[in-house]
Amino acid sequence: MKKIIAMLITALLILPFVGFTAAQCPSEGHTVVLKAPAVSKTSDGQLVGVATDFVITVAPGTGHVYVETWPLAEVDMQASARLASQIAGKVLGVDMSKYDVFIQIKADSPIIGGPSAGGTMTVGIIAALEGWQVNPKVMMTGMINPDGTIGPVGGILEKASAAHDVGAEVFLIPEGQRIQYVQETQKKEIGGIVEINTQTKKVDVVEYAKERWGLTVIEIKDIYDAVYYFTGHRIPRPKAPSYVTIDTSFLKDDALKDYENTTSYYQATLDKLKDSDVSYATYTTLMEALNQANVILNQSREAIDDGMYYTALSKDFQARIIIRHVDWYLDSNGPDDVQRLLKTVESQINASEVSVSNVTIKGITMLQAVAAAEERVEQAKSLLDEAWKYYYNGDYWDAVGDAAYAYERAKTAEFWAKLGERFAGDEVISRDVVKATARDYIDESSLIVTYIESMYGDVGGDLSQSIVQAEQYYEDGKYSAALFTAMEARVRAQVFLDTLGIDNQSVLMDKARAMKEEAKVAIGIAQSQGITPVLAMAYYEFAESYEKSAEENNSLEDLQTAMIFYQYARETAGLFLSSPGGSVQVPQDNTTGVPQIVIPTGTPDAGGPDEQTESQGGVPETALALAAIGAFLVGALVGRKL
Repeated sequence: MKKIIAMLITALLILPFVGFTAAQCPSEGHTVVLKAPAVSKTSDGQLVGVATDFVITVAPGTGHVYVETWPLAEVDMQASARLASQIAGKVLGVDMSKYDVFIQIKADSPIIGGPSAGGTMTVGIIAALEGWQVNPKVMMTGMINPDGTIGPVGGILEKASAAHDVGAEVFLIPEGQRIQYVQETQKKEIGGIVEINTQTKKVDVVEYAKERWGLTVIEIKDIYDAVYYFTGHRIPRPKAPSYVTIDTSFLKDDALKDYENTTSYYQATLDKLKDSDVSYATYTTLMEALNQANVILNQSREAIDDGMYYTALSKDFQARIIIRHVDWYLDSNGPDDVQRLLKTVESQINASEVSVSNVTIKGITMLQAVAAAEERVEQAKSLLDEAWKYYYNGDYWDAVGDAAYAYERAKTAEFWAKLGERFAGDEVISRDVVKATARDYIDESSLIVTYIESMYGDVGGDLSQSIVQAEQYYEDGKYSAALFTAMEARVRAQVFLDTLGIDNQSVLMDKARAMKEEAKVAIGIAQSQGITPVLAMAYYEFAESYEKSAEENNSLEDLQTAMIFYQYARETAGLFLSSPGGSVQVPQDNTTGVPQIVIPTGTPDAGGPDEQTESQGGVPETALALAAIGAFLVGALVGRKL
């Protein structure tokens, strides 16, 4: 009897955990096992490659994604796993709210994980959903982007070594990362003095891995390529229209009117300065500012003549900030005048916010434009806060400068809201859509920034601060500002990874052109779904203007700005599209057994696995390229956009 009672007590003690155990170990569904390379840091800070085991199970459920790592990864993988699940569903046209995903990750040492395993997790989830086997001789590294493209990562050489160590024969890396740049340190002792020289060395990963380990390294563009190499199955890509129209003629009338108004404002302010009684030093400084504004206005005129109307509007915007700074400074004879100016700007921002918030959003195009408008309102508020700080510190010059910037930024918010109304559709869309999208972008962007800082230290500038700002916007209910701030950090982080160590103009130009094509394809896909991606087309054109400037002036800074805006164009093209890839019918000619390694003929980077499908690109806004317009104007931005 005592034995029976003991058994019952034991059963009662175990019972509460049965549900949890069942949730973690589903009896239904499919399980896929893959290996992925990662990097770990040694005690002296060196990066080394380590192999990581992924056990991925997909079972009927309610849309949860469970992640278990051992030992703990240095970067949380939850956001990347969630995005991988979303992309797998989009690629296959599957409703992931009806499935649970279980991902177990095990490594021999703490890894710097997170985004670099995103592609591998997506492949595993797709294979588990379809019941496909994966080739154990294939490994890959690469982020998964929201549009299904494979994003850049770090530590590729270390990861290639790890792949070889565990028997991989094919190693997939993100397109454009075949060439890596490493720091090589040499020590030489001369007469008791140790001389240390550090040189940057270019390494072709494809050739190096083949020569040293017999490992085949292949660049891949997107998850469609990755699935093919792992499973032997081709999932049809969504195709962009054969002809993609990218022009900003819808802004022509706005650009012509804005140029005329800004030119008139410039002339009036110039006359005002000449008629003023300011000192020689002040006159010279203000005249230099107006000269800079005039140079920018001439660039605006050239842009109009070239049919680049968004670029013209952005140039007018840049010029107008300078002109207003001079104009308002001439009116400021003391702290009371400056205070009145700041209050005037505050009134304008409040009016712009009311105007934007009262808009009823109809259709995806309008949603994109209004989201941009809301973000600009928050930027204006931040600028005004800085202006007040300058004011209370007695720095009236910078207070007026930031006030002028805030005023013009608030006005552009109204412009974008009105532009969105021109493209209004029939369906009313809730701002909750922006909230959900913002949360995803913040999580993924935070993951990428943490990943970079874990590997390379604080090299990303203010990327972490951008994430903090995005989180603050989100907590304050400013979801559009949170979304765009996080997107900006994400794009800057990806461009950093994609250009790490490269200072060769021709190499960077090739990367910029690849990004340009990816942006064009993303815009085409949006257009094929009946969306007019006004933001993406505007940023695409703006990037073209910087690409042209980079070629003419041999400027690496302009080229990087172009790359950032192309990536931002690509990101914004897919914003709020419920299914960027569209639902596709997956071929059901599933084979049994482990697929053979299939390597198409031709160079590894010249076309990908499916020669019959069109080239498809991918991604990610940019933190605007900062450059002083003049010593007199602190914080002026070359990359300022309307």
